[in-house]
Amino acid sequence: MRARWNDDITRALEEGALERARATGASVDRFEVPGSFELAPAVATLAGTGRYDAVVPIGCLLRGETPHFEVLAHAVARALAELAVSSEVAIPFGVLTCDTAEQAWERAGGAAGNKGAEFMDAALELVALRQAIAASSSRSARSAASARSRSTRAKRRTSPGRR
Repeated sequence: MRARWNDDITRALEEGALERARATGASVDRFEVPGSFELAPAVATLAGTGRYDAVVPIGCLLRGETPHFEVLAHAVARALAELAVSSEVAIPFGVLTCDTAEQAWERAGGAAGNKGAEFMDAALELVALRQAIAASSSRSARSAASARSRSTRAKRRTSPGRR
């Protein structure tokens, strides 16, 4: 899910994320929203469909001369964090919050690497963790059910009236 605001930067981040997804064999659907503020409601909509293991929001906020940056950065971070902890879907924080475009470019394939790939790594790692926990829970449930069944058979053999 990519925000079009600061389009060149978010496209570069998206490419990094897509390359990482392709390298791992993950399938990806691409969606766009106007800006980073719109990421959270769009992510919530996608997460609510039950079709996705992860939704990777990609955006870029650059500090300007007004407090608008602070308001947006806090609102976006809070909304995405709330979704990340309340959703069954893996949602990493994929929004750059930089002072300058130069800093953003460093993180969109420059000296600091491509954070888009790191956003995808975080999503894939969360998916793997959730799958491991689900598999472990499933094995535990089967073991508990089997133990209950053995216990019931043992009780039946020793109950009064049975010889």
